Amino acid sequence: MKTKFIFVTGGVLSSLGKGLAAASIGALLQARGLKVTIQKLDPYINVDPGTMNPFQHGEVYVTDDGAETDLDLGHYERFLGVPMSQGNNYTSGRVYFSVIQKERRGDYLGGTVQVIPHVTDEIKRAILGVAGDEDVAIIEIGGTVGDIEGQPFLEAIRQLRMDLGRENVLYIHLTLVPYLRVAGEVKTKPTQHSVKELRSIGIQPDIIICRSEVDLTRDLKEKIALFCDVDADAVFTAVDVKDIYEVPLKLYAEGVDQKIAILLRLPAKNADLTAWRAMVDRLDNPSGSVSIAIVGKYVDLKEAYKSLHEALVHAGGIAGVSIRFVYVNSEEVTRENAAGHFAGIDGILVPGGFGSRGVEGKIAAIEYARTQGIPFFGICLGMQCAVIEYARHVLGLSGANSEEFDLTTSDPVIYLMREWFDFRTKKIERRDPSCNKGGTMRLGAYPCVVKPDTKAAAAYGAGEISERHRHRYEFNKAYAAAFEEGEMVLSGLSPDGELVEMVELPEHPWFLGCQFHPEFKSSPMKPHPLFREFVLAAKRQQGA
Repeated sequence: MKTKFIFVTGGVLSSLGKGLAAASIGALLQARGLKVTIQKLDPYINVDPGTMNPFQHGEVYVTDDGAETDLDLGHYERFLGVPMSQGNNYTSGRVYFSVIQKERRGDYLGGTVQVIPHVTDEIKRAILGVAGDEDVAIIEIGGTVGDIEGQPFLEAIRQLRMDLGRENVLYIHLTLVPYLRVAGEVKTKPTQHSVKELRSIGIQPDIIICRSEVDLTRDLKEKIALFCDVDADAVFTAVDVKDIYEVPLKLYAEGVDQKIAILLRLPAKNADLTAWRAMVDRLDNPSGSVSIAIVGKYVDLKEAYKSLHEALVHAGGIAGVSIRFVYVNSEEVTRENAAGHFAGIDGILVPGGFGSRGVEGKIAAIEYARTQGIPFFGICLGMQCAVIEYARHVLGLSGANSEEFDLTTSDPVIYLMREWFDFRTKKIERRDPSCNKGGTMRLGAYPCVVKPDTKAAAAYGAGEISERHRHRYEFNKAYAAAFEEGEMVLSGLSPDGELVEMVELPEHPWFLGCQFHPEFKSSPMKPHPLFREFVLAAKRQQGA
């Protein structure tokens, strides 16, 4: 079967949930036995979100091949169980950069380079390149219809219907139908204007999905259909849910996948959602709860820890508990007040991050977890802070620090590694600290050998694993012997033994730090083993 393309656009305002809608549609089509891939097209000029502030953009998601991408790719992987890559996320910056490189090489033979056809052709190449042998490719257009920077993307997908044929292209428009509580009315006018804007550039949506606080009546759907020139049975409600994993079930109940199958002439087959329903049932019916403190500097912005949040939820489903998230501002934590911050907490997690702000508070939180026997999980910078804390307060290296925070530290237990062997490329990779910020990190999936008879080995049940990285600084192997003599176990190493990937304390109820980001490989169907064991340890803590 020739690949079918579904283009998902959004109107009225941002943050409506296009990514979740696209991922949910993909999950439904997979449940019908189809092979599905998804791509995110982002109109912003940045080449990728790797250098963007989490306060503006939220989490930077990392793929196996080292792409720094939009956080929606995390939803794609979690909902579909399909690994994403460089080709699944394109920005305007990346598109224009490619066009400019071609112009400089003379690929356009001296012609005038224009948005149409050169930029739109580049966008179409990116879209067609992700299809492969998939049955359906779902393409999400970031931003909102009417944004000036998004116009080349919309023009490109308009052209693709002519290029590929109407039977191979479907347009889905996600829009807002607000409920005005004061008036007790649902308003369709924002949707009408949004579709009018889309039609003005030559795109007629085939399906309209309406985000709303309430279910839309048949009369309201028919009104939207009349004014937006779509079939009455092609207007669907995406009502607010308490759990994002309920979205596919809600869209299925509305009949979204059935309408898509009819319009794209997909094989007639009902979606088998048995496993998905069982997973949602586990999440919705816990037998208890645990309190997890997330100690970081982005506590006012949960989007910065999106994958982390979801990984804990996944683990809670397996452990039979709900997660009570307690976000603790690390800038406010000290050795003196740590007991007050973590009273009643069952587990402490210190996530990744960059920069020195709030680091001493993270170290104080880790010391409290270590000395009080509270389950602790440190990720990336969280592991590095655990190493610093242990060096200072157990090994007696009072000046221990990371070169990221203090270049003159007497004991750089965490340092900027200049080169390492890349087991993917089989080459020595060298890091130039003077180059652009976007090119100084160890990114993507790397192998790790797990030490037997450790908490890590018990969690993974495997001797070698692969996990995704996003960091510049490493454990300084010059201090390895001192740590092991002090009873901190280096429980995960690179295959050549040069890079420390995991550390743990064997006598502690559960104390583990990892240099990688395990949250990027967790899904509701397959929770990550480290998060699972951490949450189970937190559950046991309640009976301690």
